[in-house]
Amino acid sequence: MGNSAGRSDFEWVYTDQPHTQRRKEMLAKYPAIKALMRPDPHLKWLVLGMVLAQLLACWLVRGLAWRWLLFWAYAFGGCVNHSLTLAIHDISHNTAFGTGHPAQNRWFAVFANLPLGVPYASSFKKYHVDHHRYLGGDGLDVDVPTRLEGWLFCTPARKLLWLALQPFFYSLRPLCVHPKAMTRMEVFNALAQLAANATIFTLWGLKPMVYLLASSLLGLGLHPISGHFVAEHYMFLKGHETYSYYGPLNWITFNVGYHMEHHDFPSIPGRNLPLVRKIAPEYYDHLPQHYSWVKVLWDFVSEDSLGPYARVKRVCKLAKDGL
Repeated sequence: MGNSAGRSDFEWVYTDQPHTQRRKEMLAKYPAIKALMRPDPHLKWLVLGMVLAQLLACWLVRGLAWRWLLFWAYAFGGCVNHSLTLAIHDISHNTAFGTGHPAQNRWFAVFANLPLGVPYASSFKKYHVDHHRYLGGDGLDVDVPTRLEGWLFCTPARKLLWLALQPFFYSLRPLCVHPKAMTRMEVFNALAQLAANATIFTLWGLKPMVYLLASSLLGLGLHPISGHFVAEHYMFLKGHETYSYYGPLNWITFNVGYHMEHHDFPSIPGRNLPLVRKIAPEYYDHLPQHYSWVKVLWDFVSEDSLGPYARVKRVCKLAKDGL
């Protein structure tokens, strides 16, 4: 458990990200794909159901012993809260109400945020645009670990700790890599979250709040669903920087496993991403893919060639307009 990982730097490339050119080619060949760029009418109802489920869970855990509270926070709440972060991811692409209603999408993301216990949605959207526009961009894509992470978390034991602490790294990394001014929507997100937390604490006490926070920390840390954090862009094979996963966990994660498809067409809701692969199979079937997020986590910890440094990086020029 003490051997250091083999990589000592990121995989630097001097080419543009592949998804922009793929998108142009595929739309020219299959214009029917444009019809998939529409709001998901089911998304808002699924999110509402998950938020209500966590409120019911808050009521149910009031009298639980702490050990059972933490068990259910990992086994149930962790799945729900992680799924809600992926709903927020989908909503950040305006898939709940469409691109013509950006305000409604932002407010709905704040609503989806409430069971997480910490404000997240508005800050996520602000940085996620850069992840798509500047994939692997040095100092721009905050999804890529810092050099400190790459240097420090280089043994199996340290990589395991890094995986467990993913919520903290994803929260703090943007402040170090690419700090941005706080927006009014972020302030509203924080105030709404404080009001929700205060209401739950006043009505039902401390245990429901611990349950929600533990659900977020455990569900986004060392959890089977968290395998997607590593599976999406860590370089398991040289020359490939985005990977898809087509397994059953997509059913509870808004098809985030269809990640190659998602980066090719960010405005298509997760519900429709399998149709992209069905329309244009020759663009996806030959690509390397993951078959298990649990195995992804195991390989990441155990293989020397994998670690925070196993990411493709490039120098990007700042764009003048939005996605």
